[in-house]
Amino acid sequence: MDGMHDLGGVQGFGPIEIDPDERPFHHDWEARMWGLNEAMTGDPRWTIDWWRHVRELILPLDYLRRPYFDQWAQVYAALLIDSGMATVVELATGKAAGPRPELGPPMQAEEVAEAARRTTDFRRDGGAKPAFLAGQKIRARLSGAPGHTRLPRYVRGRPGTIHACHGNHLLPDAGATGEHRAEPLYAVAFRTADLWPEAAGSPDRIFLDLWESYLEP
Repeated sequence: MDGMHDLGGVQGFGPIEIDPDERPFHHDWEARMWGLNEAMTGDPRWTIDWWRHVRELILPLDYLRRPYFDQWAQVYAALLIDSGMATVVELATGKAAGPRPELGPPMQAEEVAEAARRTTDFRRDGGAKPAFLAGQKIRARLSGAPGHTRLPRYVRGRPGTIHACHGNHLLPDAGATGEHRAEPLYAVAFRTADLWPEAAGSPDRIFLDLWESYLEP
């Protein structure tokens, strides 16, 4: 979906502010929010793509004004309420008002080991063969999606070149709806001169990882 999270190439927001303080957390509550994120287990439907889509639904003014980890807190509140695991009153008071929800058994040792192995390589076996080859000219599709997508607005309808294929990976657009569907993922090079008028004549390129359904010949 098109929202405030997708600001690449949008004018009127001024230069990007670079924080010289590279500490991951500037306040204790931010580290606590990170810890809650790592410790929380919830509904099996809570995929990373669904999490991102819920964050993208934050109202524009909220999205722009809330600190990064404060947005995380808002996302988890929405997830808990949507899944029926907590109520607004429980989150507001910090006190459980009902029985503990059934979350299922904890992960077994072999499941943890399998999950750890998969974090090093997210490719999926089988699936469709790549329709595009390295060096082939393509165009990013002009249309977006009403739900979650990883196709940025600033490259839609613009020409690019296939740099490499990474194999088959789960499509985020489908993952946000609970569907596990893999398709070829490509590294695509775009000339900045084809993206922004102020880059006319520039030899620079940017590279994006884009799924096959985002592209056309």
